[in-house]
Amino acid sequence: MNVSSIDQPKPKELKNIFSYFLTALLGASINFISQIFYRRYFDYATSVLCGYLTATVLTFIPTKRYAFSAGETGNTGREAIKFLVIALVALIVQVYVSKYTLEWVATPLFPSTPMLWREKGSHVAGMGMSFMANYFGHKLLTFRSTGMYDRIRSKSPKENEEQPFDGQ
Repeated sequence: MNVSSIDQPKPKELKNIFSYFLTALLGASINFISQIFYRRYFDYATSVLCGYLTATVLTFIPTKRYAFSAGETGNTGREAIKFLVIALVALIVQVYVSKYTLEWVATPLFPSTPMLWREKGSHVAGMGMSFMANYFGHKLLTFRSTGMYDRIRSKSPKENEEQPFDGQ
């Protein structure tokens, strides 16, 4: 098999992935640390949710500007909506992967390990799967012009359409 015929990633793609990794590392750090704080006040799943939401809000601008070089698109409102939709999907992934990793893997396999370590290990597993969902969602939808907005806008009802007046 000739491996030289396999397409190699372009340097720009590698730079984008690395930039996204750095902004995701910022988000993961915020998520990880804030979840510990939230755990003092909420149950495990709710604390994971709150940590994720905190990180999502605080990383939109760095992700837009640095990871996807979309700082000057003029579409920040649309991108924010798409960012939140993708983040919601990734949030569901993170919460359920974290919860079920704790329930089905960490607790049965490591019952003598302190609960904090089982929870944090499960949380990291959920964050990893969420990273993948976020990266591909943002790459394919959020910071890319899909034309969806223009199609929806062009199909809006005709403005000021004349209605016949029947005199009543």
